[in-house]
Amino acid sequence: MNVEPSRSVLRRLRTIDWSDEDAAWRHENSRALLMREYLRRAALWADHCGAERSWPFFDLAEHVDAAARIPDGIAAELDEVLRGVGPSSVRTTCRAAVRWAVLRTGSPAGPLPDLPDPYEPLLALYERGGGFFVEEFIDLGGAMVRFGTVESNLAARPFLTLAPATLDALDAEGEITYYAKIDGNRPRSSPRGVVRRRVDEGRTYDEAFTRDLRWEPTEYLRLYALGHNDIDHVEITETEAAAFIESLSAGPPVPGPWNGTR
Repeated sequence: MNVEPSRSVLRRLRTIDWSDEDAAWRHENSRALLMREYLRRAALWADHCGAERSWPFFDLAEHVDAAARIPDGIAAELDEVLRGVGPSSVRTTCRAAVRWAVLRTGSPAGPLPDLPDPYEPLLALYERGGGFFVEEFIDLGGAMVRFGTVESNLAARPFLTLAPATLDALDAEGEITYYAKIDGNRPRSSPRGVVRRRVDEGRTYDEAFTRDLRWEPTEYLRLYALGHNDIDHVEITETEAAAFIESLSAGPPVPGPWNGTR
């Protein structure tokens, strides 16, 4: 058995500071997006395996190949890593992620279906500020996320951009609205640029994501309101903004005219 995938997940769990409340607040936007994506992926797998009653924080391997086991040596180390970590839903999903890595190396039950990795969003969430608490909502220590249902999460928009740099770009204080700059040749799915308006403690900040891969102040929205509207815009979701940021970060540069921070 190839134990490296399981050990790789274990190494990631070792690095997590489960009590880093500052990180949880600093990354509240991205952690909320990651939790919603986990709920969506868990719903996909639960629907596929007939495990709807176990959703959302469950050991998926038990429903795919119950014979899959974490290697003894890794299991002992995992017990040590998770000592004192709570609540039980966090411990369950950490163990499940390590066990799932066993299945990724091959299962007697046959090849896995073509569905996204169920636990990667949760691992990324844990790395950005620790775990969560389950009450009426999912409390991320800075953001609250509704559970929804398996059915509602199956219909949710995918959030596939899990790169740390992209997630960092989505984290900021205040109420945020994103806009795509569009024209006849550049629709919202491939915009000329993305700007955002943040309102924090009564102050408004307009920012554009630039080719320098950072948010910089922009006059675009103010000038547009004054009638300088040669370039139009449309409100977009965080997921759409993330896709643009990731495409720009991955390079090559987005083709077509570039408006910078103007």
